[in-house]
Amino acid sequence: MRKLVLFLHASLDGFVEGPKGEMDIGWVSYDADLEKHAKEILSTADTVIWGRGTYQMMYNYWPSVPSNPSASQHELNHAEWIEKATKIVFSTTLENVEWNNSRLVKEAAEEEIHNLKQQPGKDMVILGSPRLAHYLMQLDLIDEYKITVSPVLIGSGLPLFQGLKEKINLKLIDNKTFDSGAIGLTYQTIRGPLA
Repeated sequence: MRKLVLFLHASLDGFVEGPKGEMDIGWVSYDADLEKHAKEILSTADTVIWGRGTYQMMYNYWPSVPSNPSASQHELNHAEWIEKATKIVFSTTLENVEWNNSRLVKEAAEEEIHNLKQQPGKDMVILGSPRLAHYLMQLDLIDEYKITVSPVLIGSGLPLFQGLKEKINLKLIDNKTFDSGAIGLTYQTIRGPLA
């Protein structure tokens, strides 16, 4: 069965966006080390899960990267990967999605995720989309949490975890320290009678 993986960058004080909103992530300690880590995570996935805001932001940027002469090799590689990946967008307000290999899901998110997990293929990864991630956490649909923690305190913004009503037990299965001082943490969700 395929896993649903959350991949997010957080500050040490637990925020995934700064106080200015979605694009306020300049504090992430992104360097060649973290690029390599992201590439490793995405190599295990063939499907991206997004909410409306992240989808629109990504669609406005990544399709233009291959024709940008100043794009880095990492950006070119990521643009190629994301173009080929299946993109599932959860939104009740969008009318359609136009990006290659994209599909819009307007309702029954829980049922859709369960169905996707049963299909053949690699893992599914929530890239960004912290508000959608909060919703999917509340439904206990996320199987792995891959969080990079940057060595910075930003004071306010959107929290990494929000709105949980039930305890979710996790098991640390991997951790890495990067040259920048950022830490990569991978937790597996523990379900069942021992949880």
